[in-house]
Amino acid sequence: MSPEERKRLSKFLTLVLRHEPEKLGLKLDAQGFVGLSELIEAIWRNPRGRPVTEEQILEVVETSDKQRFEIVGNKIRARYGHSIGDAVIHEEVEPPEILYHGTSPAPLPAIREKGLLPMKRQYVHLSTEVDTALQVGRRHHPRPIILTVRAHEAWQAGARFYQPKTRLFLSDALPTRFITFEEENCHDSR
Repeated sequence: MSPEERKRLSKFLTLVLRHEPEKLGLKLDAQGFVGLSELIEAIWRNPRGRPVTEEQILEVVETSDKQRFEIVGNKIRARYGHSIGDAVIHEEVEPPEILYHGTSPAPLPAIREKGLLPMKRQYVHLSTEVDTALQVGRRHHPRPIILTVRAHEAWQAGARFYQPKTRLFLSDALPTRFITFEEENCHDSR
């Protein structure tokens, strides 16, 4: 597959496995998995879709720099970012001292009042790197806000953290007391 074809298939799999499995008549299990052969058959049945092979899906999974998907046995799922169904279960982990969250300026008053909430997703997404948080924040605003989360302190106070991929952590809601709102942490300094 060409890089463009891989990108197109990755976006389609992201849509179906994170947000709209019903577009293909699929039902994800409690962990967000669906049978790989079931997914391929559903794509083939879709009159607007292009038939794909198991090898093409494996290529997308293996070459994804963002580690969006995982295959376990004969099932596939999106690792993170779900907006549907029950929360995808990940093994709980101890987080590093600090994690970062990129967002637009608009929700800052609500974050100051209520903390970080999953909103339309199942978890709050946090990054180990400021640059990654900036990339995420730029999806929402050209000058994103970068918040610093005292993750280890929150974990010691009972917050739960999960790590579905190397530089990404997920968490349930995080109270305001663990978020740094200092002005130097609340803008893109580039």
